[in-house]
Amino acid sequence: MRPELARFRPRLLDALVGYRRERLLRDIGAGLTVGVVALPLAMAFAIASGVKPEAGLVTAIIGGFLISSFGGSRVQIGGPAGAFIVVVYAIVERYGLANLLISTMLAGVLLIAMGLARLGQLIRYIPVAIVIGFTNGIAVLIALSQVKDALGLAVGRLPADFFAQIGALAGALASINPYAVALAAAALATVALWPKSYALGRMAPWRRWVAVLPGTLVALVGATLVVALLELPVETIGSRFGGIPQGLPALALPEFSWERVKLLVAPTVTIALLCAIESLLCARVADRLIDDRHDPNQELMAQGIANLVAPLAGGIPATGTVARTITNIRSGASSPIAGMVHALALLAVLLAAAPLAAGVPLAALAGILLFVAWNMGEWREFARLRQFQATYRITLLTTFVLTVVLDVTVAVEVGMVLAALFFIYRIGTLTRVEPVAGMPAGTAAYRLTGSLFFGAVSKLEPLTDPARHGDAAAPRVIVLDCTGLLSLDTTGLEMIDVLRTQLARRGGTLLIAGATEQPLSLLARSGFIERLGADKLLPDLAAAQARAGALAAGPPGSAA
Repeated sequence: MRPELARFRPRLLDALVGYRRERLLRDIGAGLTVGVVALPLAMAFAIASGVKPEAGLVTAIIGGFLISSFGGSRVQIGGPAGAFIVVVYAIVERYGLANLLISTMLAGVLLIAMGLARLGQLIRYIPVAIVIGFTNGIAVLIALSQVKDALGLAVGRLPADFFAQIGALAGALASINPYAVALAAAALATVALWPKSYALGRMAPWRRWVAVLPGTLVALVGATLVVALLELPVETIGSRFGGIPQGLPALALPEFSWERVKLLVAPTVTIALLCAIESLLCARVADRLIDDRHDPNQELMAQGIANLVAPLAGGIPATGTVARTITNIRSGASSPIAGMVHALALLAVLLAAAPLAAGVPLAALAGILLFVAWNMGEWREFARLRQFQATYRITLLTTFVLTVVLDVTVAVEVGMVLAALFFIYRIGTLTRVEPVAGMPAGTAAYRLTGSLFFGAVSKLEPLTDPARHGDAAAPRVIVLDCTGLLSLDTTGLEMIDVLRTQLARRGGTLLIAGATEQPLSLLARSGFIERLGADKLLPDLAAAQARAGALAAGPPGSAA
């Protein structure tokens, strides 16, 4: 039977049913608000990722428009995200910008395939300990990457390795620029303390008017004006990158070869998985806020389309963004039109005001990103670790440390392996093999509960120990009460078959009582029932006790 592919149906089509002028005005207002919020973040994320600021704007415009147009959520906003800073920086450092573009496009193809294969639901099975671990680890790395610009250190391009970064920053501490420190601190304080628009209901009237302007934009414009008026000796976008060109670049396909593709498997998988995790987690947050349910498979396909197209214009990976999505919701968005307006608003800024970005001080962007890093991490979870089991703590801390010291891919892989091993251990501890009292002479019965699988077969091994049944008083008939056995795998079945064989060699019999649906299906498909004998399969323990008593009372060898 051929697996059914997920259907391609963007939420935009459903959202436009009954769409009226009032909703359009609300979506336009929300889109413009989010566009203002996204402007400094898009440039800051790009610079922190080791690429030019216009790459972030291109990603927010093209990726954001496509994600809203084809996505599975009504209100999610797509674009460059803080979670990708460390990943993109490492890929650019190791493989180069051209290979980053190819990896992003390949990740887009992989995301489309994941959506068509209905793998969107599987992302939800990633344990929360792993998500918190790598999220906090990425937040630490984002903050570390901004130390250079926040302090105005005279350092070239930072290495991607964590310990090498620490060494480079420590070696340049003598070159601290006090003006850069002041700008970064002022920007950080402004963003942190500026009234938030999503808290309008709790504000005084004057604060509501102030909160209309996002703190990130206020910090950016204020720092730019201070640097221009006082002519402060700090590095700006213009001094490092030469400014931002007006308009979108022409679409161009990066140089492609299969030799390159073979080298880019790891970064491609990293981008695809991180994009899928971030976007679907963001969509779940949005669902809780608007009492809705997104289509995870459609969302993956939209993310794939965005990441396939945006690199053609020099864009970096795009995904769902929690902060901008929440801003979109709080601003009154009701459909994907708001996200499309947000992208068009950024395009208008790029076309009309790109030259003004040349004066933006990098220290101010660093201050903004320090706040993003702090806001991104779930630091309270570290204080709450003592409330959870050791397995949860080990998984979270291991993922966190490996994210910081190595990379996200290794961290998630090791975290998933640990989570799987701990899960196997926990399920194994729930399996019980307990003796049943009241059996006739010459017989023994054991009640199996839980799941008899490869991680729990040790519970059955004592029954197959030859020394256990080596004396003359060994039971001639053994009953396995499977009424409480929820599942059985082939390893558990093999252990039961070993017990059957050992009993048969000394003229004994194995009886199976009360097998439930899944174990019974495996017993039949594997041919075990034929080897056992259909008459040895009883409906319940009472029937098995009666049959065991009759077999045990017969002449020696009759129990076989």
